[in-house]
Amino acid sequence: MGSPKKPRKKYKKPLVVWQRELIDEQKELIKEYGLKNKKEIWRTEGFLKQIRDQAKKLIATESEQSQKEKEQLVTKLVGLGLLKSSSKIEDILTLTIKDILERRLQTVVQKKDISKSIKQSRQFIVHGHIGIKEEKINVPSYLVPVELENKITFNPASKLSNEQHPERVKEKSKKEMSEKKEKRDETDIFVKDPSEEKVKAEVEKVAKEAEKKAGTKPLEKPTIPIKKEEIQKVDEITPTENKTRENEDKSPGKEN
Repeated sequence: MGSPKKPRKKYKKPLVVWQRELIDEQKELIKEYGLKNKKEIWRTEGFLKQIRDQAKKLIATESEQSQKEKEQLVTKLVGLGLLKSSSKIEDILTLTIKDILERRLQTVVQKKDISKSIKQSRQFIVHGHIGIKEEKINVPSYLVPVELENKITFNPASKLSNEQHPERVKEKSKKEMSEKKEKRDETDIFVKDPSEEKVKAEVEKVAKEAEKKAGTKPLEKPTIPIKKEEIQKVDEITPTENKTRENEDKSPGKEN
């Protein structure tokens, strides 16, 4: 039995702890699902191992009792959302650690957009703001049954249960803006925001009023008159003129 003050461990450490690939996988899981430490990963692995071992034993035996236990195990996992209704006991062996982590209360709360992030969902649960059927649940690792998934709300005793709470008002405004943008993109991608057009029109009005008050006109670039006689194109110069210019340059008076 053991002492009730020291409950039995629900996890086992892996035999090889200092392994690069294993450490990287655990870091990704902790970041993706907002886990506190590696103990939560080891607990889920222990739960997964327990289910697999039970399924292997039942597959190996053939009796009336084993058939009942098979049905009970499959219905239990279907109720938790880990298996489909048409799945068999052999499908239990294909389950992974991510399938179990997806059914935790922390991840379900974040997917239902009750919280901003996976870390905030953990904070809400631990502080007692989340409830199922108006009952407080402060365990982030609680596996949510499929029947109770739609009944996850804020605890009525919590301050966040009020819709006018500033944290919930911000979320509502963000959701409404995102929904408006999605609808506008679906109707026409090139539709402009009417608020932007209003701002541009106001800016143009202010600029016109300022010009009227100043009474100035935009400056024009000055034009310099050029005589046609001074322009001499290279193509119009004859070869005889070129020879005379070369002789003038070779005259002794101009030599240094």
